[in-house]
Amino acid sequence: MKILKYITIGVLGLSLTACESYLDVGEPRDETPAALAFSDDKIATASVTGVYSRMNQLNYQFANVLSMILPAMEADEFAYAIASAPFDEFKNNGVLPSNQYVSTLWTQPYQYIAQANMCIAGLEASAGLAVNVKNQLIGEAKFIRAFCYFYLVNNFGDVPLILGIDVNENNVKPRTPQAEVYASIIEDLKDAKAKLFDKYPNAEKVDAGGERIRPNKGAASALLARAYLYNKQWDLAEQEATVVINNPHYELLPTGELKDIFKKNNTEAIWQIQAVNTGGGRNTWEGFLLIPANLVNGSVLFRMVPNYLYDAFESGDERDEQWVGKITTAAGVTHKFPHKYKVRFGVTPTAEYTMVLRLGEQYLIRAEARYNLKKYSEAQGDINTIRERAGLEALSLGANDAAVRKAFEQERRVELFGEWGHRWYDLRRWPSETGTAGKTRADDILPALKPSWQSKAIYLPIPTSAINLNPNLTQN
Repeated sequence: MKILKYITIGVLGLSLTACESYLDVGEPRDETPAALAFSDDKIATASVTGVYSRMNQLNYQFANVLSMILPAMEADEFAYAIASAPFDEFKNNGVLPSNQYVSTLWTQPYQYIAQANMCIAGLEASAGLAVNVKNQLIGEAKFIRAFCYFYLVNNFGDVPLILGIDVNENNVKPRTPQAEVYASIIEDLKDAKAKLFDKYPNAEKVDAGGERIRPNKGAASALLARAYLYNKQWDLAEQEATVVINNPHYELLPTGELKDIFKKNNTEAIWQIQAVNTGGGRNTWEGFLLIPANLVNGSVLFRMVPNYLYDAFESGDERDEQWVGKITTAAGVTHKFPHKYKVRFGVTPTAEYTMVLRLGEQYLIRAEARYNLKKYSEAQGDINTIRERAGLEALSLGANDAAVRKAFEQERRVELFGEWGHRWYDLRRWPSETGTAGKTRADDILPALKPSWQSKAIYLPIPTSAINLNPNLTQN
């Protein structure tokens, strides 16, 4: 956690230089960035929005491809085509505390949390901002903090909950029980929802409609629905997902337009991270990494696992047609790869942004919540909405508990594959079908694929570097 000592000193200056794609604030002249950070609406906005640009500036970061490929390898979705010790540890669920990517998954969220904490403190103390701007920015900072803690707690379990800017205190924080972390996530998102605008802010006017690259009220509701679901607050998850589904800003794209869901600012997008490093016509880092340079017989770097995700789709499922790429080698072997993003390189102006939250997930959140509330008919209605959009027939399962559960598990698997670890987090949070205490769906499914699987692998180890810097951190 020593990293916070440096972040609190330099983070605001970094934010001011990293947000040009979100807001052009010009160069500060006589005052330091820290002094300027919350002096007026425009520069205060830059202090908050800079974090979004930092999230997506470089490849292999927490907020782009790593949160896609690493949990996909931990689960049963992707396999890396060549030998790589760091990736093999994730594929084999034997991740070491020294793994470089574990360090990234730990350190970068805490950097963004440090910036959010600095912004919240500065905004709350500022007397020079318009009330609506101040509320929007505090809401965004709390959304960012909740978002980062959601992934920290799901990757590592108990993690230090840091909500202030006292460096000496933060550097020695022990791990906080997950229940307290979730309570903080939910509280932040409820406050963010109350403060954020319904419309998306843009660079010209903070309360005008704009690109879907900064959180609005709908984004807070969407992440809140997910947090309630993971926290087993079924009634609240159903309510919050319904709020999003009924929001006129959002609409599922039709069957023939599934290929367009990852385009920027489409009607299914709730929150996307804008592409900011677009040299040579690159759009998203996900597309740049996952799409082969040669789509005829090129090399596939991340392949869908045969007999698992490779074969998970029903006949006639448009998601298999529109979201899965297929390449057959000269030897006659067909490899499938994730092809939700369509742009690898050479497309200007930018057509795609990194998708973080979208409407399709909300139907599946509500379906799972309704299943757990024994609302089987309503749960099937949400499942069938997603199935029919994919070109499949509606299911009629009655009150068959096991069949309805299998149905929403299947739809989450094929609808959300390769997106922000959904499959991995589902396997580790769902209980085992065996009913054995302490066992999960990961224990049901992964041993056949991974002979060395152990139940304790549902959490990553705390990085060695963090343990060395904080004497109060304990290892998983």
